[in-house]
Amino acid sequence: MSLQLIVGVAAATAVIGAVVGYVGRIFISLSRRNSIELETKRLLSNAQEEAKKISAEAEKKSIDTLREVRGEIKEKEENLKKAEERLVKKEELLDKRQSDIDTEVENIKNKVNEIKTIQEKTEAIYQQKITELEKVGAMSREEARNELLTKMEQNAQEDLLVRMQKLEKQSEEKIERRAQEIIASAIQRIGSTIPAEIMSTTLAIPGDEIKGKIIGKEGRNIKAFERATGVEVIVDDTPGTITISSFNPIRRHTAVMALEYLIADGRIQPAKIEEMVEKAKSEINKTIKEKGEQAAYECGVFNLDPRIIAILGRLYFRTSYGQNVLQHSVEMAHIAGMIAEELGANVAIAKAGALLHDIGKALDHEVQGTHVEIGRRILQKFGVDESIIKAMQAHHGEYPFETIESIIVQVADAISGSRPGARRDTMENYLKRLEELESIATSMKGVDKAYALQAGREIRVFVTPTEVSDVEAQKIARDIALQIEKELKYPGEIKVVVIRESRIIEFAR
Repeated sequence: MSLQLIVGVAAATAVIGAVVGYVGRIFISLSRRNSIELETKRLLSNAQEEAKKISAEAEKKSIDTLREVRGEIKEKEENLKKAEERLVKKEELLDKRQSDIDTEVENIKNKVNEIKTIQEKTEAIYQQKITELEKVGAMSREEARNELLTKMEQNAQEDLLVRMQKLEKQSEEKIERRAQEIIASAIQRIGSTIPAEIMSTTLAIPGDEIKGKIIGKEGRNIKAFERATGVEVIVDDTPGTITISSFNPIRRHTAVMALEYLIADGRIQPAKIEEMVEKAKSEINKTIKEKGEQAAYECGVFNLDPRIIAILGRLYFRTSYGQNVLQHSVEMAHIAGMIAEELGANVAIAKAGALLHDIGKALDHEVQGTHVEIGRRILQKFGVDESIIKAMQAHHGEYPFETIESIIVQVADAISGSRPGARRDTMENYLKRLEELESIATSMKGVDKAYALQAGREIRVFVTPTEVSDVEAQKIARDIALQIEKELKYPGEIKVVVIRESRIIEFAR
């Protein structure tokens, strides 16, 4: 019984717990529902208030917008009204102008009609007067017209002739004045001083004992030196100096340089002399090349054959009427360039023609022909442009002036050579006589070298011993003397010295 009771009590307890749990859940659900409804009502109330605010703001904005639109419409209406008023005024003004134009056109038509009437009356009167003049003058209208034209043509020809003569005179004066300005400008801009070359060079020596070494035993050293260089060495009582004399600047510079080498070396003997002379000649050739390149660069003449540059550099040691030929050529190139630029000619051709115009003077006198002809052959041989050859070949009038550049080169040569102090005629004649003296000697068969010494009072001739005997050497000396007497004019007398020297060289190996 107790067990059943316990079970029954447990069952009843379970049923009661279940009923109590169910009722609890119902109460909880009802409380949650009430809270949700309250929240919903609160949210709804907030939404209604927000909606009222938005509505109020929208209403206010719409009122403001409507007010602005009405103001803009009113403003546009006022602008349209003003524009309409302006258009009305313009139409009235145009109507008035049109009326004025119509009136003016009518007046012009009336004036045109009046002018036509006047022209008709004038023509009738003119024809009447012409008829009366023909009756009085017994000349038709055409005859009178032709006579009048003839008279006017004669008067016009006289006036034209006078005017042409006046213009021609003015043009000549203007051209002459312009030419003088160009030449004066060129002379003024290139007014450099070109010193005249001298015939001798004084060399300072460290002591008078050097003079004995230079002379050598029985004068063998000085004779060997003079033979190798072709100059005259003057050793006098002047302390500390030796004078080297020669009309040929290349020989003189070579001799000075060789003698300086010998003095510095201290061993002065024939073999050493020949060695130092060859060394000096090598240095002179180097100087010649440098001077040629320097002159071409200074004048702006490029693309010349190196052999032409070398020949051009030889002009540094040449003179013409006492004027250094290379400096004269450079000066000419600058003058020719200025004149060509003023006249609109080819500046490059004018400069090149002026620089190379005396290149024929660079060769020794053994070459036949004038320096112009020699120069032409040199330039043609090395492929120089024909226009440059034409520019240089006419500067002494041997060839015609084929181009304006040739005239410019001739003018530049005259300016450079004829300005005061540029040249010395007596010195040029003296040098020419010395060259002719050597030329006569070298023209003889068997002559190896010939040097004019003692300011042209002595000619020293070296013959080839294998070709000339002692008897023939005497005959050569006599022939040279006779030819000098026949062809040259000179004061006093000229000593002819013919030297025949045998030199045998062997080597011990």
